[in-house]
Amino acid sequence: MQAQNLGVFVERLKSSGLIKDLGKADRKFEIAALEKKNRGPIIVKPTNGIGSVVSNLVSSEDLVSLALSSSREGIHESFLKAVDSPKPVKPAEFPRNLYREISSLDIPAVWHFEDDLGYYMTSSIVIAATPDGRTLNASVHRIRILDDGNGVIRMVEGRHLHAIWSAWRDLGKDTPVAVVVGVHPAVELAAAYQAPYGRFEMEIANSLVEGLKFFRSPIYGLPIPEGDFIIEGKISRDRTDLDKMVEMLGNYDYLRKQPVLNVETVYSKPDPLYWDVLPGGTEHRWLMGFPVEAKLNREVKSSVPSVKRVYLTDGGSKWLHAVVQIKKRLEGEPVNAIIAAFAAHPSLKLVIVVDDDIDPADPVSVEYALATRFQASRGLTIIRNAKGSSLDPSSNQELLLTDKLGIDATIPLTAERARYSAARIPGEDRL
Repeated sequence: MQAQNLGVFVERLKSSGLIKDLGKADRKFEIAALEKKNRGPIIVKPTNGIGSVVSNLVSSEDLVSLALSSSREGIHESFLKAVDSPKPVKPAEFPRNLYREISSLDIPAVWHFEDDLGYYMTSSIVIAATPDGRTLNASVHRIRILDDGNGVIRMVEGRHLHAIWSAWRDLGKDTPVAVVVGVHPAVELAAAYQAPYGRFEMEIANSLVEGLKFFRSPIYGLPIPEGDFIIEGKISRDRTDLDKMVEMLGNYDYLRKQPVLNVETVYSKPDPLYWDVLPGGTEHRWLMGFPVEAKLNREVKSSVPSVKRVYLTDGGSKWLHAVVQIKKRLEGEPVNAIIAAFAAHPSLKLVIVVDDDIDPADPVSVEYALATRFQASRGLTIIRNAKGSSLDPSSNQELLLTDKLGIDATIPLTAERARYSAARIPGEDRL
């Protein structure tokens, strides 16, 4: 069985001609600009940092299918199968001979936007355990590296790492954590999944791909995935610093106080790969949106079996808008699908239901359905003051309330379907 890690995956991209080597670039703005201009995978040598920076590794269905060794059509099923059948990790002793100690200031973190406050690690997987050691959590958090080598970590209130940190704080203690950067994409996708509290996301990763390695972190003995950078330290219970970040919609979050990560030790491989995710970029949206899209497909299809596919749109930042493709059998099924989608992913604010001859991933095809099959007098479902997303600046930011819109853009079952179908040229697909 071949070992699977970030280096192996990048070599697969190289051998397939799927990654661009863009030479050297500065970590302040230049690398971010290259990430934005190139939708596909890139590798860059930082002019002021060690190793190489890679980005856009999971920015399309084809790349996700490559990471999961699955077909494009089977990526959701492969992911959900791993969610349903997690595989316990058996961490080995940390291989100190394969790593070297460095300073956190050597990590080639990137300064992305003009109003950022510094250099950010944006693909960081944080591993933590409850004080009793019974509950483990792995989740993705952005960390700004401070001038003193420590970091400021963004923790969303109420999420699992925040709950673990709160438990340590209530005991008057800081939270010991291991931070891993530069992992196989399947590990990153699993860490981005919002599993139920108590489910260790690394067990999902271990089920997703064979050949992953796990170690005990050098200081705290936490089970960590193999990565090119390993950081250990404690999240302070009382020390904070002001921070703000660009969110997945591409706009800035509020300036707010966030806990400081007091760094104790940093390890890297000899020639490490540093994975940078451009905030608000295509890859950021895929990493966050894909696990949710997989969940949506399962739950909406479970509620309405005639649904064929649920797609989170690029224009909705892979988070706020969805298109549901359905082979309608009964009138009313589109409304049921709309309600099921809103229930499965409360951040959604727009759901469009289309027929099975419409490609939900093609915005022109979806707009064609809106233009020719939708009537506002009968096809609108409006839900007012429902739970929404904190990312949406148009929502009520204090109460997190938003209005939601469902659109039925399907052909009425009583209509003459041929009247709605686009003309076809026989054999055109073969030419």
